Amino acid sequence: MSLPFASVVCALIAALLFACASVAQQSAASEVPEDAAFLSTLLRSPRWWAGIVGDGGGYVMQAVALALGSVLVVQPLLVTALLFALPLSAKFSGYRLSRTTWALAVALAVALAIFLVIGDPTEGNIDAPFREWVVPLGILLAVVAAAAATGMTKIDPGWRALLLGGAGGILYGVAVAFTKYVVELVPRGLWAVLSSWQAWALVAAGLAGVYLQQRGFQVGPLSASLPALTIAEPLAAVFLGMTVLDERLRVEGPGLVVVGCSVAVMLVATIGLSRSQAQRTSDTAAISPVSS
Repeated sequence: MSLPFASVVCALIAALLFACASVAQQSAASEVPEDAAFLSTLLRSPRWWAGIVGDGGGYVMQAVALALGSVLVVQPLLVTALLFALPLSAKFSGYRLSRTTWALAVALAVALAIFLVIGDPTEGNIDAPFREWVVPLGILLAVVAAAAATGMTKIDPGWRALLLGGAGGILYGVAVAFTKYVVELVPRGLWAVLSSWQAWALVAAGLAGVYLQQRGFQVGPLSASLPALTIAEPLAAVFLGMTVLDERLRVEGPGLVVVGCSVAVMLVATIGLSRSQAQRTSDTAAISPVSS
């Protein structure tokens, strides 16, 4: 088996594991009443822990895929996790995905892959000083705070899931921006890692992202929260890369138009998925009292 082909296989396995993990975690989180102790209830759920194990396996296969092949091959393939997760979620939840949902999901996955491949950001300065992080991080954290606060209110479940999933995705993007610097500290020893503020920022962003992701899984369908998380992570990472780490998109002219259109398609498709699922939830709620 050639290395590029092996990389593709590993990336697809990683995407499948990420999808299974998301379905298991959403299934567990959705059963936790909003007035219950959320985290402690999840920690007692074998299904939720199975999802955590799936995530761990996915990250391992992602690392192997990146070791064997190009980032431009691996990262777009990981987007297929969305296309694996939605039918799995529908299967276990007992409903069928509509053609509109499938079309929106495929459009989102293709648009994100185009953005990653054509945008192709350059590597930048991974150890930017703290003062250069303040404003861009402040902007992202303000967006996260607004999205999380609105997502905790009593609005349509689809919109709540979208907002909380998007907020979690932004924090994952923040964590990605710190990851390479922290990884390069590891050979210097444990103290070098523990004494860097970037390592603690990485941990804080990751833990807060996990919490908001699980909240998004709790309040609405996977098809509303996962697409928002899927696009928010790379967009937040690219935003920090361009504003802090001196990365640039290696695209100009017609390619820049294509990248801009792909971002627009991602936003429209994500909102469309959220609205379709909110409508499905409302229709189900309206039918249930009659059938009972």
